[in-house]
Amino acid sequence: MLNRLPQVFKRKNVEDTPKQLVASQWQLMWWKFRKHHLALISLVIIFALYFISFFAGFFAPKAMDTYYRGYTSAPPMRIHWFDDGRFAPFVYAFDQETDPLTYRRTYTINEEEKIRLGFFVRGDSYLVGLHGIPINPIDKIALELDWHLFGTVDPDQPFYPFGADDVGRDMISRLIYGSQVSLSIGMVSVFLSLILGIFLGGISALMGGWIDNFIQRMIEVIKSIPDIPLWMALATAVPARWDPIYVYFGITVVLSLIGWTGMARVVRGKFVALREEEFIMSAELDGVPRVRLIFKHMIPSFMSHIIASATLAIPGMILGESALSFIGIGLRDPVVSWGVMLNDALNIAAIAKYPWLMLPGVALVITVLAFNFLGDGLRDAADPYH
Repeated sequence: MLNRLPQVFKRKNVEDTPKQLVASQWQLMWWKFRKHHLALISLVIIFALYFISFFAGFFAPKAMDTYYRGYTSAPPMRIHWFDDGRFAPFVYAFDQETDPLTYRRTYTINEEEKIRLGFFVRGDSYLVGLHGIPINPIDKIALELDWHLFGTVDPDQPFYPFGADDVGRDMISRLIYGSQVSLSIGMVSVFLSLILGIFLGGISALMGGWIDNFIQRMIEVIKSIPDIPLWMALATAVPARWDPIYVYFGITVVLSLIGWTGMARVVRGKFVALREEEFIMSAELDGVPRVRLIFKHMIPSFMSHIIASATLAIPGMILGESALSFIGIGLRDPVVSWGVMLNDALNIAAIAKYPWLMLPGVALVITVLAFNFLGDGLRDAADPYH
């Protein structure tokens, strides 16, 4: 009986201990993160954006290069969900008229011609996965489908729920396909910046001396130059005649070469604080190599802060690609991105006549706000004891 007393007391003490004291770091982060309602909503929005972008062909009503000459710069079509009291979605066709004096096109609704719509309809064929940038090895092994979540029953009929561009291509379809490039380039650029920032920031903190001074002065020089001129200077080094896939990776490298400075500063500050900790000093005395010390012992101790910082950096990368493509020195046709689409709205006259050309700008605002709210929630959750 006496031998069992310690176990009974031990079990009682564990059960009476508050769960915050025995929870892991990730559990504490999740408990605090779920109290941030805007961050939770943003997480759902971001997950939905990436899910739709991955299956862009299924969610887009038309292919990104499908066009109709009779519907150039057509306004949005209003969807009618019921016909004669029954659920039968349709849109009215448009008749185009051109003013002989101003040559301005006007569209009138033709109520005699209905374009039938439906769910899970067949239409333009597409490849499952990334399709915004042509990659031949993927094209050869990808699965080709022609099912669409929502679209026209007759695949040869036009459908413009959010209007058409100046060529007659569906804006919402190109917006969905463009999300593949704009969203992926942010993730890839931040990943490369993360590697550079962790490596250079860790070397700067652990080595010290002239190496630390050199890296910190280099960071200060890069951060002293405005982002847009620096992006432009580096982007002009990417030949415009390159294959689209090479231009994509070229712009990604350009954004990464500028975006690593903030992460390096964060990593250096954390490393300076950690290198005085007892477990780090013990590892150094045991002869642990510097690379293993960084990636095995130091980085996992503040991984939550790295995730929060990376999440906050993604919107900057997305805006950087959009800015370069918007001014014509980033991605170009046939690549479809939100920045490339915004290039059609360069002047006020185009926006005044065709306001639906600003639809990619709305998508950018929603995405950037979602990432910022998510980053704020992760940053607060990264310090659960605060």
